[in-house]
Amino acid sequence: MTFFWTALLVLAVVAEAFTTALVAIWFIPGALLALIFSALNFPLWTQMLAFFISGLGILFRVAFREKLFKQKNIVATNADSVIGKKAVVCERIDNISSRGAVKVGAAVWTARSDNGSVIEEGTVVEVVAIEGVKLICKII
Repeated sequence: MTFFWTALLVLAVVAEAFTTALVAIWFIPGALLALIFSALNFPLWTQMLAFFISGLGILFRVAFREKLFKQKNIVATNADSVIGKKAVVCERIDNISSRGAVKVGAAVWTARSDNGSVIEEGTVVEVVAIEGVKLICKII
């Protein structure tokens, strides 16, 4: 049985090395523990029990993953936090000439109009979306 547990251990390590899902990781300690039990001449049932108890981690991972790691209140950060805020046009927005900038708080952003209209400097606008590094704004 030592050969079997060694092969299973190697297979689990190789599988985990080529995946990012952390599925085979739960079999590595089980196979290692069963290999140790096998080397110490424990009965087969104890080797299998050690492997399966250790492998139960995958069941807990699947069953409780969403409950344990679910984000309940997602807070907008960085760029997403400017959507819905008011901004002041500090450089005339003209989509055709690919020009325009707005100031949101203390930050100046490249901006474009949501409907293609020209928006003059000093106009108060609302940020409705982000496309790449440009804020998409509409006149309010």
